Amino acid sequence: MSTPRQPSGGGADGRRPVRGAAPRPAAPRGQSAGRAQNPKPQNPKTPDPKAQSPKAQNPRAQGPRPQSAKPAAAKPSAGRAQGARAQAPREQSARPRPPRAPEQRRSDGRPSVPRPRPQRRPPARRPVSRGIRLADPRRRLRVVTIALSVVFSVFAGRLVQLQLLDSDALAADANTNRYLNIPITAERGSITSSDGVALATTVDAYDITADPAMFTPEATGLPDAPEQAAALLAPILGVPKEKIAADLHTPKTRYKRLAAQQSPDVKNQISDLKSGLEKQAGSRACQAQKRLLNKPAEEGGRTRLDNECVNPLAGVFNRETQKRVYPSDGLAANLVGFVNAEGEGAGGLEQQYQGLLAGKDGHSSYAQAGGRLVPTAGGSLEPAVPGTDLRLTINRDIQWAAQRAITDQVANAGAEKGYVIVQDVRNGQVLAMATSPGFNPNDLSTAKNSQLGNAALQDAYEPGSTAKLMTMAAVLDTGKATWDTKVTVPYPLVRGDVAFKDDVEHDTWYLTLAGVLAKSSNIGTIEAAQTLGATQPEANQVLYDYLRKFGIGQQTGLGFPGETAGLLDKPEDWKASKQYTIPFGQGLSVNALQATSVFSTIANGGVRVAPSVVQGTTAPDGKYSPAPASAQSRVVGEQTAKTLTEMLESVVSDEQGTGGKAAIPGYRVAGKTGTANRVDPKAGGYRGYTASFIGFAPADQPRVTVSCVIQDPVNGHFGGQLCGPVFKQVMEFTLKTLQVPPSGSEAPNLPVEWKP
Repeated sequence: MSTPRQPSGGGADGRRPVRGAAPRPAAPRGQSAGRAQNPKPQNPKTPDPKAQSPKAQNPRAQGPRPQSAKPAAAKPSAGRAQGARAQAPREQSARPRPPRAPEQRRSDGRPSVPRPRPQRRPPARRPVSRGIRLADPRRRLRVVTIALSVVFSVFAGRLVQLQLLDSDALAADANTNRYLNIPITAERGSITSSDGVALATTVDAYDITADPAMFTPEATGLPDAPEQAAALLAPILGVPKEKIAADLHTPKTRYKRLAAQQSPDVKNQISDLKSGLEKQAGSRACQAQKRLLNKPAEEGGRTRLDNECVNPLAGVFNRETQKRVYPSDGLAANLVGFVNAEGEGAGGLEQQYQGLLAGKDGHSSYAQAGGRLVPTAGGSLEPAVPGTDLRLTINRDIQWAAQRAITDQVANAGAEKGYVIVQDVRNGQVLAMATSPGFNPNDLSTAKNSQLGNAALQDAYEPGSTAKLMTMAAVLDTGKATWDTKVTVPYPLVRGDVAFKDDVEHDTWYLTLAGVLAKSSNIGTIEAAQTLGATQPEANQVLYDYLRKFGIGQQTGLGFPGETAGLLDKPEDWKASKQYTIPFGQGLSVNALQATSVFSTIANGGVRVAPSVVQGTTAPDGKYSPAPASAQSRVVGEQTAKTLTEMLESVVSDEQGTGGKAAIPGYRVAGKTGTANRVDPKAGGYRGYTASFIGFAPADQPRVTVSCVIQDPVNGHFGGQLCGPVFKQVMEFTLKTLQVPPSGSEAPNLPVEWKP
């Protein structure tokens, strides 16, 4: 049998193998080169493929092979060649195998000549291409597990840092990024005159506010941020800088109002100043300083910023609000009233109708960061509900005329004060209520406390002779006398241990009841009042009942803040001289509107209509609602009222009457003068006088009642002398304003005297 030829390619690396030398197979993967293998015996004639496997060709495991009769050279398979090529690097690192003993015979049976085997050079290293191998899934799972463990460990550490280690610091940082609740002031309702012209209204204004937490050294980097801000704001706001700095030194609160109801000019000044400081603080140099703030010193860090790099007004804001203004300044100010610095009614109708005028405030909530609105952080808004408008019965023109007249006369008389009231006798509406001295509600700093009230409603004074009208009404209405009843008036009149006198000394007068009223005799009035009852106590009770029906000793029904009800003792308390002085207006007290209402009752045919100053209201939706009609009550009969009107005309038209200066050409005027001793509220006794005149016109068809009262005059003290001209001036203007036609008949001129 012939020996198979060795391919020309020879070894696995393409070289021809050295003759007589066996190839060095590589160890299988996962098996070291030095692992021992026991080869199985081979059939010399039939090559065994297993014998030529890499394990069988491992020289270290086999050692030197004995010579056989036939060479064991066989053609390696393609798989063995690739395995040998793949293991070439390992074969190079293996120790050289000792030369094998030459075979004695060749495969053809001929003897082989033994020759020495030269040492084989290691084959050159050539790149080997490998196939695609899949990664080990267990190894990949371990890597992913480790990576997730690291990530979760970082998260856990960060949570520990946020919740435990840095919680206080983070809470402080969050304190500068939080929601602010800002109140929204409702627009206050207007107060208008009867023709709809504003006497009090609201205009846009701004509250200057601050967030004190933004002025701390930690927030600003300045140790004196409140003081710097106060120095900048004080000249603009007109507020002492010490007060501003004190307000800013309250970091526990997030809202502080530095100044209320400032004009748009003030708001713009502060906004421009704040913008300029903010632009300066945002320069490149200042930004560089901010980056170095609180860094270590070795890194060039800073502990504070330069003053020019900090905006001390960053925590100052403005809130849009309203400001109460009074377009007519002091016109009807004592009635309308005023509001305080908080925008709440503090006097007059502003105070009385505070709930109606104020409306309902709203509020807004928004997030801010460093003084800036965060638009994406959301918020809430509850709109404000505007207040209700109040329409008064006041006629602006008549109010102006009344106010001018009383102001001038108070000044001329050197009096302490005075007041004028104009009332429509048909419905009880007050057309004017003027007080002097008054005040300007736009500038309360120039007013005294005594001027801020409404003396026409809050002063209780003894009316004097104007109260004689009620005594005469009781006498006539009970039928105890008539206008022409003859009355003998001595001088003086002694009752008890007191001698009563008239304002002038005189001989015995022989007067009619109309003459008693016309000449304003105190003695004649006492005598007329005594006819009301069989005894003095009975007479006192009858007179008391009529005084109460006229509204004396009780509120007028306006509900005005501080209004006095006057003073009227019960008849059982009319002791000694009081039971004789009350009939002529001393010993009881009234306010000016009560006294005016008495005359309006007679002018209205004996029916009293409760006074009113509010004509109606206009709701926020624009719906107007008229005020309910005033309550009415009959006090005296219609004929009694007519007779009293004619008697009052004699006061003005008769030559012996005391009210001649109140006469108005073309109009019949009915009225009564009053001159009373004045109770000094400070001393507690009588001091000075109260001068007054009250009347209505036209007497034939009454339309308007006008009252004038002057307290503690110096230049004169009689009511006809001081208040008669005021009445005439105001009544003339009122009749023309209301276009009341002149009287169509002459006054009756009732006789005032009789001859014995």
